[in-house]
Amino acid sequence: MAAEFWRFAEIGAALMKLHIEYEKQKEYPLERRETGKLNWRMEKMALSKDKSKLRYNEFLTLSGIPAEAYEYRLGNRSALEWVVDQYRVSTDARSGIVNDPNREDDPEYIVRLVGQVVTVSVETVRLVRELAGLEIEQV
Repeated sequence: MAAEFWRFAEIGAALMKLHIEYEKQKEYPLERRETGKLNWRMEKMALSKDKSKLRYNEFLTLSGIPAEAYEYRLGNRSALEWVVDQYRVSTDARSGIVNDPNREDDPEYIVRLVGQVVTVSVETVRLVRELAGLEIEQV
């Protein structure tokens, strides 16, 4: 019983660290298909119908996104779907303020973030599955 308790605690700590330090995680090894002129600027990303590929822009497509990446959900969508939806260039209709997530000082930030979010999602699913296999005796 004590060993399983400590395994619960270890997994909880690993989940906490994984999520708090999401920007320090290694990028998931997605395949990159680059075509044309080098361009890290992104206007709007799009997932393929089967969600195994992400069209970053005309220059870059990322593929090999594992199905497990979609099992970790934030409300009604996965973390990756949230990033794809939120990280886009947009202009507020009322104020005219442009929201541009591209970073001039770090042009590959969004591509790196996508890989890190996939890693966090896959690892979260793995750890939660491990939690599900543990049992604590009822007293």
